[in-house]
Amino acid sequence: MRRSVSHTGWVANDDSGAGGSGDSVEMPNAANVTWLLLVYRVPSEPTRLRATVWRRLKALGAVYLQNSAAALPASDSAERALRKLRREILEMSGTAVLLSCSALVGGSDVVAMFQAARDSEYEEILDKCEDFHAGLDKEYAANHFTYGELEENEVELVKLRNWFGQVQARDVFSAPARAAAAEAIDKCEEALELYAARVYVEEDETG
Repeated sequence: MRRSVSHTGWVANDDSGAGGSGDSVEMPNAANVTWLLLVYRVPSEPTRLRATVWRRLKALGAVYLQNSAAALPASDSAERALRKLRREILEMSGTAVLLSCSALVGGSDVVAMFQAARDSEYEEILDKCEDFHAGLDKEYAANHFTYGELEENEVELVKLRNWFGQVQARDVFSAPARAAAAEAIDKCEEALELYAARVYVEEDETG
């Protein structure tokens, strides 16, 4: 069992190679991650309270280790956000404890959960990129080349880029699907530039 010490001074154990041949699936920094763990309880009624907390945690990129126990890699911004959420839970007449901890064993499993959550978000972005291309294809098929249509598609591309930026900001371990999502957005931008060039030609001819 390998023990590691991070720059923050805390110690964690990495049991990924225990009992095996020494070959293991390498999870990024799994042994050196400090986690913020929010353990909470909110009243069962009204149900919107639970939904509100769940949405806030999802927006932060937290993963649930079990019901009402959500974890995030430690950072100043994550701590501020979870402290704020804890206060809101208390205002809901709930209870909440925010812990800073490390995994003695199973740390790679938590990282894997976090990676899977980010990859799921990147997959959603990839789907939207396909929709973006499909939308441009419809414009070509319908011979719609106007500044109005161009502006609408520019707005959609900005939304995609902002969405990607939000996911990337909480993707502290560089999930596998990040590169594909970034490439897909770049291709959307290239496709929009080609469409824009066609719009300029058509508008100049009709103007």
